[in-house]
Amino acid sequence: MASTTLGTSIKTRGDSFPNFILFPNKPLSPKVSSFAFLKRAAPRGVAATWRTAEHGGALAAEEVDEEMGRIRRLQNGSDVRGVAIEGEKGRTVDLTAAAVEAIAESFAEWVINGMETGRSVSVSVGRDPRISGSALSAAVFAGVSRAGCLVFDMGLATTPACFMSTVLSPFSYDASIMLTASHLPYTRNGMKFFTKRGGLSSPEVEEICDRAAVKYANRVVKVSTLLRTPPSKVDFMGAYSKHLRDIIKQRINHPLHYDTPLQGFKIIVNAGNGSGGFFTWDVLDKLGADTFGSLHLNPDGMFPNHIPNPEDKTAMSLTRASLLDHNADLGVVFDTDVDRSGVVDHEGNPINGDKLIALMSAIVLREHPATTIVTDARTSVALTKFITNRGGRHCLYRVGYRNVIDKGIQLNMDGIETHLMMETSGHGALKENYFLDDGAYMVVKIIIEMVRMKLEGSNEGIGSLIKDLEEPLESAELRLNVISEPSFAKEKAVEVIETFRDFVQEGKLEGWELDSCGDCWVHEGCLVDLNDHPKPIDAQMYSFMGIKEAMS
Repeated sequence: MASTTLGTSIKTRGDSFPNFILFPNKPLSPKVSSFAFLKRAAPRGVAATWRTAEHGGALAAEEVDEEMGRIRRLQNGSDVRGVAIEGEKGRTVDLTAAAVEAIAESFAEWVINGMETGRSVSVSVGRDPRISGSALSAAVFAGVSRAGCLVFDMGLATTPACFMSTVLSPFSYDASIMLTASHLPYTRNGMKFFTKRGGLSSPEVEEICDRAAVKYANRVVKVSTLLRTPPSKVDFMGAYSKHLRDIIKQRINHPLHYDTPLQGFKIIVNAGNGSGGFFTWDVLDKLGADTFGSLHLNPDGMFPNHIPNPEDKTAMSLTRASLLDHNADLGVVFDTDVDRSGVVDHEGNPINGDKLIALMSAIVLREHPATTIVTDARTSVALTKFITNRGGRHCLYRVGYRNVIDKGIQLNMDGIETHLMMETSGHGALKENYFLDDGAYMVVKIIIEMVRMKLEGSNEGIGSLIKDLEEPLESAELRLNVISEPSFAKEKAVEVIETFRDFVQEGKLEGWELDSCGDCWVHEGCLVDLNDHPKPIDAQMYSFMGIKEAMS
């Protein structure tokens, strides 16, 4: 790692010197949790800069390519992900403050380019509790401000709340950035991007990272850390919580206690020390629910108890145990930034993966009969049967939550009613909720259904909605590594997949078949990761013989 020092450069400026951020002079460590905002004045014409000791002068072409490559490698589909602090064996810090600033500035410029000229552009910034969040937030503030946008600091937030800050009045910001690495270790961090039309696509993030790569390479010698305007702190999470409470009250419309429709219900929440604790005290408690026995609600960026992940066996097991101990009606597990969730029914049965998709499908199909439901290609034949038996249409699409959501948006644009898009990881989006993958909103839908069933006289609980979902006797996920030079990895992967597809279609593997969804055949992406860098390939085939027999 190159060491970094704070230097100065002279500019001809006639205005007063604004506040600027003091960045640490070494890579972030667990002890570094924030940047300091300097409130003192400086001589006119002086601006703070980064200086990287490793590069004292102009860079050679190959060095420029390498510096630009560092930024491009941070792209992870529609997100940016990297190592933000030291402490992970075999990994070096690559999501540095300088990289984050360049990416944030490039995103802000991208937003400005798509807006009407002559008006100010506003960007909100949120973060999850991981220990690098405060420091990297300051880098985001610097980049967005440098681009000329107004910055609004949401502080501890959730990923869905960041998007909702662009549409809920009176906030209605033009764009938003969330700093999170979801369920990954405390050493990681990342960035998610939103405008009023939703999350950015992979090509859009690639364009932003390309722009940022040029900025980053050009600033290896000197990077401005000027803040034109300090960020304004806003309490958006309070408004977002009220938004969720209002939805529950209005849709339940309880005949006896409208304002406390969850009175008499016991709900256990396991936030995993991420950002999801608000759902307990700002949503459920205020609606009358008994949440005693909830777990790990206080944010702790070291995640000391377990990975905040609804797919994590420890998270689900602890939630199940607390639910049974307190005789609760529902258990809820959130991931770190609350864009995913899982639940446990009143009998202690974990509901995630295919089961969660089935539960949401049952709810949505009651509200919207015959609607199409889009999932990733890893779901089971049993789920397809479950959906079609209820009059729905199951569209399997390529792996990746953004791919699944975008497919649903496209189907709606094509006139095919599609109300639910969901991935086995727990990312789920609804047409009624801006096509946003919001773990809290999914739980809101489940809670409303739970109360509705109770008001209709049923004591079976939400688990009864999926009692006819068949479970596979055996399942396995196969990940194939492609051995190739990075620049040829994608081409080699496509060749392997097409060869395997032909092998199956020619009937050389008895009992196996390829799934399709409209124009989405295997060779068009169900099994292909479209990233230019080497990635595992997710393949889903169905066998009525069983995997072991087919592979023997």
